[in-house]
Amino acid sequence: MKKRMTILALLLAGAVTLGSYGMVQAGQEKREVPVAGVTQTLAQVLKEAGGVQAQTADAVEELQSNAAVARMMEPEMVAEEAWETAEIAENELPQTASEFADIAVAQVNHYVNVRQEPDTESEILGKLYDKSAATVLETTEDGWYRIASGNVNGYVKAEYVVVGDEELARSVGTRLATVTTTTLFVRTEPTTEAKVLTMLPDGDDVVVTDESTEGWAKVSTADGDGYVALDYVTLSTEYIHAESKAEEEARLAREEAERQAAARAAEEARKAREAEAARAAAEQEAARKAAEKQEVKKSGAGSSAGSSSGSSAGSSSGGSAGSGSGSSAGQSAQTASSNGQAVVDYARQFLGNPYVYGGNSLTNGTDCSGFVKGVYAAFGINLPRTSSEQRSVGYAVSLSEIQPGDIVCYSGHVGIYAGNNTLIHASNEKTGITLTSPVTYRSVLAVRRIF
Repeated sequence: MKKRMTILALLLAGAVTLGSYGMVQAGQEKREVPVAGVTQTLAQVLKEAGGVQAQTADAVEELQSNAAVARMMEPEMVAEEAWETAEIAENELPQTASEFADIAVAQVNHYVNVRQEPDTESEILGKLYDKSAATVLETTEDGWYRIASGNVNGYVKAEYVVVGDEELARSVGTRLATVTTTTLFVRTEPTTEAKVLTMLPDGDDVVVTDESTEGWAKVSTADGDGYVALDYVTLSTEYIHAESKAEEEARLAREEAERQAAARAAEEARKAREAEAARAAAEQEAARKAAEKQEVKKSGAGSSAGSSSGSSAGSSSGGSAGSGSGSSAGQSAQTASSNGQAVVDYARQFLGNPYVYGGNSLTNGTDCSGFVKGVYAAFGINLPRTSSEQRSVGYAVSLSEIQPGDIVCYSGHVGIYAGNNTLIHASNEKTGITLTSPVTYRSVLAVRRIF
């Protein structure tokens, strides 16, 4: 068999190479095939292989009956088929799918349940809230998607999510560039010759605002918009994820505890106000009675008594009432004081100190995340070093619920909410540690509460 295949291969090569045509007999049918020059080649092969006439006849007959081989013998058709094959191969190359192709975005009034099985009677594992996103892992035949989102892996009904809509996925997500080098220069223009706007540490991330320039991404920083080279960052999209049943229970318990604490504080403040009012009323009544007694004792010469009465009443009313009011105010302030406010009070003593990139000294120089880390360290809280890592500490609260001491996270920047719509932060080399208002002077990515 091996010899026979060798004969066919060389016969084909000879026919294509010499390109002449002749008549050969196969049974009783004559066919025109290119055979000129083949006989000599075939004879040489037969001599070397030790073949016989019967093998030659069998080989020629098989070659004539194989239409595909006959077509390949024509040089023009060989070239045409090779071109078509290459064209098909090129068209069939696998295309790189968009990173948003398997992203599902919830489009509901409030939330859609994520269930353990694709069945509305199945156990609820969590909730995918409106405009939250998930990765589609599987599509069922009966209108469900198996999804993964945050710590939740389960099924949602397909009618409540939109899959593969890149524009929608981009609109609900935050595009980030994460630094992958020790120190990354953010430049004013998309070229290495441009001025350095600011620097970012390894692992930090900033919001991407434009990706249209090849090799560069435009990003938002505390010092304004600039450009980073794509060779030194990893691009990703951050979404709001589903909330698991356990996470929801923990959140509700925490919120209830905060409501109860707020109610207790309000009740204590009410009682303090009532006690203060009662003390003031008692002091006024005591002063009135003292004045009446003085009037009774007055004699016809009464000037001395009147003077004494006025002095006594004034002293009793003013001095005693003032002392009680001040003491009560101090107690009220002490009651209202929280750990968050204590953080702010501690941070304020460093106002005016310098900003130093990569610094960790609250007195001699620090950057934004170093400032937040240093302040909280004084309260026994060990926070991570970069602004992007600090965006995950504690627990999230909405901007409408922000309180003093909360950590406010921006693109490539972080600070501490100081109350009265003001941020205390290590801003930049020009201003150092300073106060900035309003707290929304830049787009807020997250608010995190530690205490």
